[in-house]
Amino acid sequence: MADPMRIRAQFKDGVTTVRVLMSHEMESGQRKDAAGKVIPAWHITEVTAKLNEQVVFSADWGPAVSKNPFLQFSVKTAKVGDKITVEWLDNKGDKRTDTATVS
Repeated sequence: MADPMRIRAQFKDGVTTVRVLMSHEMESGQRKDAAGKVIPAWHITEVTAKLNEQVVFSADWGPAVSKNPFLQFSVKTAKVGDKITVEWLDNKGDKRTDTATVS
């Protein structure tokens, strides 16, 4: 299983800014190893963020996203104490879900 995501959700001036650092190798399927064999593709395909169980952000990703991706988005309806949950799914079926509290 992948390392936990680092999620920070900060409320300021009526808007909550959510910052997420994901831990994932993100192989494109185009690189070769030292022996010249193609390294198989392994990347995040879906990202979803929920505010108290309601989806507020979703994205479909592909092999062009960098290793250990960083994501930032804003939510106007969040308030201090709410829960932000971020989940990703990769092309091998691995998943990761982490939660942070809006501060």
